[in-house]
Amino acid sequence: MTQPARKLLIGLSPRMMRNLPPEYGFRNKTLQYLEQSMAHWVMGSGALVVMIPTVDAEGAVQASDLSVRDYAGALDGLILQGGADIDPVAYGERPSELLMTTDPDRDRFELNLLRAFVEVGKPVLGVCRGMQLINVAHGGSLYQDLVGGGATRAEHYIPAQYDEHKHALRMREDGWLAALYPQVPQPQVNSIHHQGIKQLGEGLEVEAWSEDGIPECVRGRGEGFVVGVQWHPEFHDHRFPELLPGRPLLMAFIEAARERARALAA
Repeated sequence: MTQPARKLLIGLSPRMMRNLPPEYGFRNKTLQYLEQSMAHWVMGSGALVVMIPTVDAEGAVQASDLSVRDYAGALDGLILQGGADIDPVAYGERPSELLMTTDPDRDRFELNLLRAFVEVGKPVLGVCRGMQLINVAHGGSLYQDLVGGGATRAEHYIPAQYDEHKHALRMREDGWLAALYPQVPQPQVNSIHHQGIKQLGEGLEVEAWSEDGIPECVRGRGEGFVVGVQWHPEFHDHRFPELLPGRPLLMAFIEAARERARALAA
């Protein structure tokens, strides 16, 4: 009797919440969490989703006890989700007054996690901060603030609008992303970021830009699947039918994970 195909295991890196208000009931503790839209978006592909807790160098679980390579070996793919600004020390710059909240511990963990998955040829998808992290991992840099840094005059982050803020997307002609969306003549995406790519990382190419020229999608030139998007495809739901559907992007990632799992099982 033929056994049913194993469900893919997709790891999501967590967001971090520190210095919680007393009413949360976690005095002096740190929460690691997933926003449910991301988990549900990925689960919609039929994959199983697991959160990858960070390893705290000063916690009970030391980095020597549990390596990121263990996660890369056990899981079929990695999604780096949004969140805090990346500490500019990670790309060789001094922090400026333009920065919002940063979390260097999360930066270090996710950079190591990203590199571990790439090393074993398993797919990585970066969303918003995740795309920026991919760029930094490849030696690139970021504008600490797009407007303050002179990259654009257009606001890419309007807190009062959050996921309702949107802009047009220009895809590279005959590019990988354009091939995923051949029937979308005027694509639009949400915009919830105030940082963006300054110097493109080595081995990456830009697949799409915002209307003011900010990179919105990058892809690794190598054999593996390494893709980052600046928008949040998990928020492109029934409320926003005019926005670029998230499913083609998700299924390209899932198919890459499935192909890699087959190759390793052969």
